Amino acid sequence: MKGLHAIIGRSAPIQAVRSLIQAVARSGSTVLILGESGTGKELVARALHDLSDRSGASFVPVNCAAIPKELIESELFGHRKGSFTGALADRVGRFELAHGGTLFLDEIGDLSLDMQVKLLRVLQERSIDPIGSSRTVPIDVRIIAATHRDIEGEIASGH
Repeated sequence: MKGLHAIIGRSAPIQAVRSLIQAVARSGSTVLILGESGTGKELVARALHDLSDRSGASFVPVNCAAIPKELIESELFGHRKGSFTGALADRVGRFELAHGGTLFLDEIGDLSLDMQVKLLRVLQERSIDPIGSSRTVPIDVRIIAATHRDIEGEIASGH
């Protein structure tokens, strides 16, 4: 289902969510979606993509919580053959797969602080460094991230 069709309901809060999606979709801004598990964060992310200027390109979802810590960098940025044990061939990462489209990083709050710093650099520089590569790859990707965590509460408590 494209656009807002997958988001059902007639209540005032759902109507407010639909209005917010429409307002943000064409902005091209990086978006953070907060909400409990099972509340439809990916549906909102897909609607944002479908209503954006990037809708003709890929929507690439990544569940950050499901990828082991030691593999997440390779998964997101890719790697070159021989760059580490088990790297038997070059591999394109999710950022390159989403080039021109949207990368949805679900459960971004589960990433290590080191990985969050690397993502910040990608947001600022608009480029990635595949593991084992000597060249920087420019990227054109909209990032939509989501988490069930209370990020503001964790920051306030020093976590």
